[in-house]
Amino acid sequence: MAKKVVKKASRGRTKPRVVKKTKDPSELLASAVADGIREKKGTDIVVMDLRGINTSVCDFFIICQGNSRTQVEAIADAIEEEVKKETGEKPWHSEGHENAEWILLDYGSVVAHVFQPEPRAFYNLESLWADAGISHIKN
Repeated sequence: MAKKVVKKASRGRTKPRVVKKTKDPSELLASAVADGIREKKGTDIVVMDLRGINTSVCDFFIICQGNSRTQVEAIADAIEEEVKKETGEKPWHSEGHENAEWILLDYGSVVAHVFQPEPRAFYNLESLWADAGISHIKN
């Protein structure tokens, strides 16, 4: 997080203090989602910034994959735990837990997609939003 020093007058003296620039709420939420994914070793993490697209349904799509049903479920659970811990938010909607090939967690401004490899390749969400700013996160 960027820091800058601000000088504030106090009874004739100038004291420097550090002020942290804060991220907007959707960026904080996206960061918490990514933390949850990394905690359970999710792979091929992609953050799609949709804020510049007028027809987008949210601010960020975060897409990742696990190699098995068990890992996909664990990643989704870790996302929920991390987001709750860091922001206090719960998903507005979630689906896909039945077969855990693709679990979707919708937080309103951020939507997390946790895939197994085959459905991820088939749906190829990254190609649907070609105008988005795309970032790849290393594990």
